[in-house]
Amino acid sequence: MPFGLDPFQREACEALESGSSVLVAAPTGAGKTVVAEFAIRMTMEAPTGRVFYTTPMKALSNQKHRELTEVYGAASVGLLTGDTSINGDARIVVMTTEVLRNMLYEGRDLSQLEHVVMDEVHYLADRFRGAVWEEVIIHLPRHVRLVSLSATVSNAEEFGAWLDAVRGDTRVIVSEHRPVPLDAHVHIRGRLVDLFDSKAGEETHRPGRELLELARGTDLDDSAAHGHRDRGGHNRYRSRRPPKGGSRPGRPGGFPARVDRVALIGMLDERAMLPAIDFIFSRAGCDAAVQQVVAGGVRLTTPEDRAEIRAIVDERTRLLDDADLAVLGYWDWRDGLERGVAAHHAGLLPVFKEVVEELFRARLLKVVFATETLALGINMPARTVVLEQLEKFNGEARVRITPGEYTQLTGRAGRRGIDTEGHAVVIWNGKLQPVEVASLASRRTYPLHSSFRPTYNMAVNLVDRLGVVGTREVLETSFAQFQADRSVVQLARRVVDQRASLAGYEESMRCHLGDFAEYAQLRREVSDLEQEGARAGLSHGEHDRLQRQLQGVRRRMRAHPCHACPEREQHARWGERYWRLRRDIERAERQIDRRTGQIAERFDRIIEILRELDYLETGDDGHERVTGAGDMLRRIYGERDLLTAECLRRGLWSSLDAPGLAAMACALVFEGRRDEGMLPDRMLPKGPFLDALDATQRLWAQLDELEQAHRLPGSIPLQTGITLAMHRWARGYPLEGVLADTDLAAGDFVRWTKQTIDVLEQLGDVAPKRLRRTADEAVERIRRGVVEASGSAL
Repeated sequence: MPFGLDPFQREACEALESGSSVLVAAPTGAGKTVVAEFAIRMTMEAPTGRVFYTTPMKALSNQKHRELTEVYGAASVGLLTGDTSINGDARIVVMTTEVLRNMLYEGRDLSQLEHVVMDEVHYLADRFRGAVWEEVIIHLPRHVRLVSLSATVSNAEEFGAWLDAVRGDTRVIVSEHRPVPLDAHVHIRGRLVDLFDSKAGEETHRPGRELLELARGTDLDDSAAHGHRDRGGHNRYRSRRPPKGGSRPGRPGGFPARVDRVALIGMLDERAMLPAIDFIFSRAGCDAAVQQVVAGGVRLTTPEDRAEIRAIVDERTRLLDDADLAVLGYWDWRDGLERGVAAHHAGLLPVFKEVVEELFRARLLKVVFATETLALGINMPARTVVLEQLEKFNGEARVRITPGEYTQLTGRAGRRGIDTEGHAVVIWNGKLQPVEVASLASRRTYPLHSSFRPTYNMAVNLVDRLGVVGTREVLETSFAQFQADRSVVQLARRVVDQRASLAGYEESMRCHLGDFAEYAQLRREVSDLEQEGARAGLSHGEHDRLQRQLQGVRRRMRAHPCHACPEREQHARWGERYWRLRRDIERAERQIDRRTGQIAERFDRIIEILRELDYLETGDDGHERVTGAGDMLRRIYGERDLLTAECLRRGLWSSLDAPGLAAMACALVFEGRRDEGMLPDRMLPKGPFLDALDATQRLWAQLDELEQAHRLPGSIPLQTGITLAMHRWARGYPLEGVLADTDLAAGDFVRWTKQTIDVLEQLGDVAPKRLRRTADEAVERIRRGVVEASGSAL
């Protein structure tokens, strides 16, 4: 390593070396990945063994794959992201967490797997995808050691205790130390002042005296826009024309009144505080900010920088069609890059985002205006982080960011081995009191809450492997249930282990002459009756009744085929252990039933629906088993798993051609913002598609009523907001014609197309033969142009 190990890194590596799993919770940039790299090195130093490195995003997987390939070589490192499969049998495989979950459900052989790294494991709090992390943690073979890496969370000990309960020996290593100290500042009235005067002030949430004095003044006056002057009195960063993107509240940029970003960049540059990430909680705001500083004449690069930037851009975008460049805003984007500034948000074309990340890491970009998604794990350390707002829209209202979000965002500031300190700059807008800003910056609370909930797909997968009873017990080991009642998790884990032992006892007492469990039960009845008869206080009549009953049971026992077995007593010893353990399990199950929470209740309701729709059936042995339809549902992942399976069973999409099926798959996955959700029928593809869509929507309504009847929350209706765009794309329309009637950015369209491809590929695996061919053709039609050029960069 280019630097010595910190105490928390050494402690974690020593724990791994001793055979423990670890949970490492530390600030962004503290060096948690060193622990993962140690686990990989341990695995690779042995002649055999494998290690999986899981991440929450494809972009992170791609990045980690590149890094590990540089160290271990292409032959030793694989990549699996759903739409990319490279060297999947390698000893080191980087993958998204969903890929590993699917492996577990498919019953893949993981006997050689030694370590699994779960990067950004705090993602299990994500309400859409978080359950996947818990599924993996619960179902991984017990011999696999986990390396769980998390941002600093305030309940790491609780999370670690759950890991220890479900995985066994797990060490929790928490570090609050930032290897690069963070200084907090406020930009107010054109000045940059410290948020705290001292460390004691930070610990007591007491803002600095200068900030308090400036905040007591009236509303920001024109001095806020004067900019920072150099020693000669000339304003090198003063805007040459009125800033674009709005300088008043309510304009698309959405930034505070009178923020002159040109002057702000100049101030940061002259104080050696670049490169910087400026967080703006709006895509339009990020784009407008770039326009503003470009219009202001900002240029932060040398001629040599610009030549290198252009060479990288040309190489990484060579697969883009020339006809699409103008639609993508390519020329303005490249001009900004050559000046050293760029935007980064989900609406950006994936390959554009990758270029921005690469150039920033190479220190060729000096300022990136980004939405908060950049804070989620992408390796883009800066010297300074700017927060233009301390409020964001959460889908319903504008809310203040939490201390945890502040910590996550500002964690990007300060690059280990490069910077001696990092900087966080809050733009003052007068909406909060200084003490509120100080409290936000000094509190480090980031509680981790489970988002786990059973789904139809999860239910049939687990029932197929474990049965209904076994699945219910496993669900009781979830972090969600653990947070509700720790004792239930420990009890349920004990039951799972005891059931494994019970199966072993049952095998050991197996007799070739008959059912020894039945014979052992008769022996127990004899023993119980003998003990009852030996008790004092029985009258003559009761004693006679017991003797007659005892003689009858003895006759049945002696007549049983197993009574003549030469190994009878050996089987009987195992039988005694079997019945004793079975009683313990039944006693524990009664305790669990009394404490059952919402997880098990939801599962029970899902099972009722699956039975009603014939995805499960009761076998001759009285146990639930997965039907042929259930086997199909096992391989359908996504929010609309049951609706997709039912449409296939009923043949609702059998008349669709490839563009129509692509449009239908898009309607299944698309989630529009505000008014983007639905298109009027007159704007939808004509012909068989409308009939199929109408039938699908009627079926959705039926399933929604069924779920409501079983006290389950229904799903949202299908959304057709970009159905026409996807239909046109599948028919070969150019990108400009596809996006003309939508408000979608190119990056959003690529993202939804990728998700559409994922659904189509699932249909290609499970649908009837004719529809499979249609799904395959649909994938070929829409995986083109900007979609193909973007590869797996999502």
